[in-house]
Amino acid sequence: MKKYSILIVEDHSLTRFGLRTAFETDKCFAKIFEAANAQNGIAIAQKEAVDAVIMDLGLPDMNGLEATKIIKEKRPSTKVIVLSSHEQEEDVLKSLHNGANAYCTKDIEPDKLIDITKSILEGAAWFDPKVAQYVLNAASRGETMPAVEMPEIKETPKQGEVNLTAREKQVLALIVEGLTNNEIAQKLDVSINTTKAHVCNILQKLAVNDRTQAAIKALKDNLL
Repeated sequence: MKKYSILIVEDHSLTRFGLRTAFETDKCFAKIFEAANAQNGIAIAQKEAVDAVIMDLGLPDMNGLEATKIIKEKRPSTKVIVLSSHEQEEDVLKSLHNGANAYCTKDIEPDKLIDITKSILEGAAWFDPKVAQYVLNAASRGETMPAVEMPEIKETPKQGEVNLTAREKQVLALIVEGLTNNEIAQKLDVSINTTKAHVCNILQKLAVNDRTQAAIKALKDNLL
């Protein structure tokens, strides 16, 4: 099992403690670092070469958006998962433009945050369903977002030409809702390998590179 190191940048000590406690329950995370402000977070991310950062936006010394940008400039391979109580479009889009790989709201369940973090570390991108429309709007305007690997999104065939099976449409709908592969497998009562196969088929049929692009296309082109 691959082991990861993670950094939690959060100024509220109780929230930071809760996040650390949650991640300590998963054996995938061998080292867990903490920072109460952006400057310390940036220093730790660079010194320890952490694999992922859980980044709060409302930090006392520097906005988490700017901290994300600095960390990604110094260590592009580090994954940044924004965890914020804010759902404003400006914050969401700027975090993505600054290199964040995911945007989660703070009402997310700890287990789901852990699953999302692991999927991000494996190369996925993720955005909370509550802010999905912002990403969709930006894609419709032709904006590029390096964090979610959305260069130019190709034209999707009309619904009748996509040829998704009924099961693939179910899986795609759950992807749009923000469910992870494990959650989709449980929801549909199928194995994780079957779920992964469905996701792979969906990406191929929609001619996209990742789950985020698939969700955007599903919303944009009325595929569901």
